[in-house]
Amino acid sequence: MALTHPIGMPEPEPPPGDGNGRVTPVMEQYIEIKAANPDCLLFYRMGDFYELFFEDAETASRALGIVLTKRGKHHGQDIPMCGVPVIRADEYLHRLIALGHRVAVCEQLEDPTEARKRGSKSVVRRDVVRLVTPGTLTEDTLLDAKRNNYLLAVARARLSSAGEDARFALAWIDISTGEFRITECDRLSLPAEIARLEPSEIIVSDALYADADLVPYWRTLPAVTPLTRDVFDSASAERRLTSFFAVATSEAFGALTRLELTAAAACVTYVERTQIGKRPPLSPPLREAASATMAIDQATRLTWVAHNLERVADHATNIAEDVIFWIKGADVRHHFGMNAVQP
Repeated sequence: MALTHPIGMPEPEPPPGDGNGRVTPVMEQYIEIKAANPDCLLFYRMGDFYELFFEDAETASRALGIVLTKRGKHHGQDIPMCGVPVIRADEYLHRLIALGHRVAVCEQLEDPTEARKRGSKSVVRRDVVRLVTPGTLTEDTLLDAKRNNYLLAVARARLSSAGEDARFALAWIDISTGEFRITECDRLSLPAEIARLEPSEIIVSDALYADADLVPYWRTLPAVTPLTRDVFDSASAERRLTSFFAVATSEAFGALTRLELTAAAACVTYVERTQIGKRPPLSPPLREAASATMAIDQATRLTWVAHNLERVADHATNIAEDVIFWIKGADVRHHFGMNAVQP
């Protein structure tokens, strides 16, 4: 993983907590940064290691199979701690992301010698420089070269009448290639569309995530991230999308519906938040016509694969039988002194 502040000097900082349970400056900094990223495991840079504390340490220790230790005290209790070396960060990140975790990478923003100039108890400045999530990977070492790594945003239109079918807009991005597409579907087609795309991560509004009708479905998917409703705010969607691509109006993308604009804006907003100040080059959103693809639900897809595997097996059996028949025939011809090819 390419990080912007590879500072590897040992850091002369006090331990996270002292024997009397008082909060030390370093632990105070950690708690503040962790509070800003509550839904992520925090990789907190200390010299040549990323350290994890408290519940993050316990979670990472179980997930990665690494030793859980303790360092100092907090409110009279031992502080659980584990760590991974910076030079092997990609390996551990890959395993955590594969398990569905999100990781906030907190880097040292200055050399420890600069911190010492402010006083012996000064803490090295740190901040999160990247949120690593399943759908926003950019490093080749973390990506699967054989498949797209899609981030999918799902937005739902509010129903204007009780009998009206819900409409959904899907916007998906592969930030490693710049691909950006949009489409719409109804409720019945939603699972098939998602199965077709096989996204690495799905983002939805917290309201949609909690929808009683969809909760059982969301639980069958590997990585669904609920976000606050401002990410899916339709009133600001056009402004956010045009700002990202530096265009005057959304007409630059064609005649997109308000629902499509909402899903597309959610995608770019999430990308901006996870990349923290970096804006990966993306193609403008392109609408994918519903007639351009045939959506197949997951059960049908598995049935189709099994059927074709059976056909391949039958074909291979027929070829094997033909070969055996030819070999036996050759043995008979050889026994009677007959040529394989008659004049």
